Amino acid sequence: MSDLLSDNARCEAGSDSPCAAIRTILEPNNKDLGGFSVRRLLPATSLKSVGPFIFFDHLGPAEFQPGKGLDVRPHPHIGLATITYLLSGEILHRDSLGNVQPIRPAEVNWMTAGRGISHSERTPPELRQAGHCLHALQLWVALPEQLEQTDPAFVHYDAEQIPRIEKEGVNLRIIIGEAWGAQSPVRADSPTLYADVQIKKDALLTMPDDVEELAVYVVAGKVQIQGADVVCHRMAVLDTGAQLELAAVEDSRLVIIGGKPLGKRTVWWNLVSSRKDLIEQAKQEWKSGQFPQVPEETEKIPVPGNE
Repeated sequence: MSDLLSDNARCEAGSDSPCAAIRTILEPNNKDLGGFSVRRLLPATSLKSVGPFIFFDHLGPAEFQPGKGLDVRPHPHIGLATITYLLSGEILHRDSLGNVQPIRPAEVNWMTAGRGISHSERTPPELRQAGHCLHALQLWVALPEQLEQTDPAFVHYDAEQIPRIEKEGVNLRIIIGEAWGAQSPVRADSPTLYADVQIKKDALLTMPDDVEELAVYVVAGKVQIQGADVVCHRMAVLDTGAQLELAAVEDSRLVIIGGKPLGKRTVWWNLVSSRKDLIEQAKQEWKSGQFPQVPEETEKIPVPGNE
């Protein structure tokens, strides 16, 4: 969990003071992972979370030539839930519960780590052979303190299960939570909103005003919020409690996240907890091989500093 992003509290429109509607604008920390890039927006140096969201990675689009692909070896998690959401391509998920699940665009992969789970993420063999494009978002939410040591679990939702709303010039998918008159079937452990939005140039979208913390990330394109520009690959963290309007400057795709904050968490590598002793315990169990392992996987990512 190194090389965290910087942030910028000024409007992209060039104002010398923060915008009335925008609390801060986060810039990504770009990391080259060998042939493709990952943009990390959360955690930030000055902002650790938005609602329950404590981690936000945007991968790609990455073009893999035949024979190449994604190979994230088995690694451990505690105290969080991961949400994998693809815009293009496919990832094969394997975990220590024995689940083997391909993830495709608009499907939702919700993995609850609880007291401990490990998983791998790889390009399926047939796509690796042919070559492909991968474009994905991976977000983590903290678990409420009373659920940090819950049993690990995995739930997959097909694209057809995710509510879709079409308004004039706007196409929304409610990945998690309830907004714009639709509710997702994805079960979250605390009030959470996560939406995928495609919006045409000049179209308008009224933001929900009943979400405790709220942010907009521009995957592609450019939008304005109350007249302030938010450009591609920036996250605008909003002042909530007032009804704000988003306008598309050009055809754009964005995600909206938010919800109820869950308090301070320690994030170390892939381990999250309100208790540092649980992180230390998980670290030692992963080193010693006592942590749950992924069946049929012979590799694993070592604890940082123990290569």
